[in-house]
Amino acid sequence: MFVFLVLIVFGFQNQLRAQQLLSLQDAIAIALQNNYDIQLAESDSARLGLDYTYRNVVFLPRLNANLGTTWTQNNQQQEFSDGTERMGDVATNNLTASVTLNWTLFDGMKMFALKKKAEEYAALGVLGVKNQVVNTIAEVINTYYIIVRQKQQLKAIEEQMQINQTRVDLSKRRLEIGMGSRPEYLQSQIDLNAQVSAKLHQETYIRELKAILNQRINPTPAGQDNPLPIDYEVSDTIPIDFEITLDAIRNNLEESSPSLQISRKNLEIAGLSLKEVKADQYPVVQFNSAYNFSLTNNDVALNPFLPLINQNSGFNYGFSAAIPILNYRNTHRLIKQAELNIGYQNILYNSERSALNLRVVNAYNTYELQKEALALEESNILLAKENVTITLETYRLGSTTFIQLREAEKSLEDAYDRLIAARYNAKVAETELLRLKGGLVK
Repeated sequence: MFVFLVLIVFGFQNQLRAQQLLSLQDAIAIALQNNYDIQLAESDSARLGLDYTYRNVVFLPRLNANLGTTWTQNNQQQEFSDGTERMGDVATNNLTASVTLNWTLFDGMKMFALKKKAEEYAALGVLGVKNQVVNTIAEVINTYYIIVRQKQQLKAIEEQMQINQTRVDLSKRRLEIGMGSRPEYLQSQIDLNAQVSAKLHQETYIRELKAILNQRINPTPAGQDNPLPIDYEVSDTIPIDFEITLDAIRNNLEESSPSLQISRKNLEIAGLSLKEVKADQYPVVQFNSAYNFSLTNNDVALNPFLPLINQNSGFNYGFSAAIPILNYRNTHRLIKQAELNIGYQNILYNSERSALNLRVVNAYNTYELQKEALALEESNILLAKENVTITLETYRLGSTTFIQLREAEKSLEDAYDRLIAARYNAKVAETELLRLKGGLVK
């Protein structure tokens, strides 16, 4: 059974060697192109950008054409003072056409506020895309390096398997020459089998994490060929920037943080909404012009003084002013609501800024802690390795007990777990700092 498991593991190792390497840069590039959340944000931004394209139409006049025709069939009976009577069926066709132009010359500066709001909404859409890009990149980085972390964990298990295999061989030899016991040999074999099982579970977990990464980056978008193999290999190391300072993160934070920029943009839009509502307090002055045409055709005129055909056409123009006098204080109510919204957005902005500063401080403290933990564990792993080497040699010479050797191996296993966790946690803390800063994208 043990040989069969080893063969499975060895075959999977050969398969890994043939896999394509996926770098973090490649994963981010694919995510930026195919990630669904980014596509949704870009769709919202495109909708707002369309409004921005038409922002100047608020200054243009409105030109409308109207055309209509009516057929009328009437039975008429007329009696005159001289006793004359006329009776008959009269069919009438009435044709009307007009072209009207309405141009708002003044509306309390509302049109300028509407144009500016379209510009600010377009900028808000861009910030929304940037914020989603930053969050997606952070998710991809964390997911990618958790795969690297588990890959390092897999290598640690393989190294411990080699040590355990040596313990199995030594305990078997000691049993054969009468210096050991069969329970020691059996326990060594059980521990080795447990590590082989852990290796298989670790490989399965890595494949599950790769599936999660695939969902993040979406390597197979609908209607496109698959640019990435179903399975792939990731890098072996987790690079960490040890030079990040709190001052560098705080510097220009309000201008670089996407979440804070979005909050400030919403505050600016609320101010424009107030200007838009206040414009309803002022008169609306318009220039109006029209060209009208009408044609009435009577097939029969019972009254000789009425025409069979009546045609009119002409041009008119002028100015109009709509002056608000009484609207049950509705405009006053809307102004108060807009002012309250400005206050609300201002509180949100200050709250977001305070929360962001707190998150930056906490993330930096975590970053510093993980750097210290990583330095400690990197020195500790050397001690654990040396301890296992010495204990294994003394066990070979019969100067160390079986229990002492197992404790040394367990210490090495724990040291590897802490070291690998410290590397990943330091990278997560670094990524979080850059995400809060908005430094994951240029």
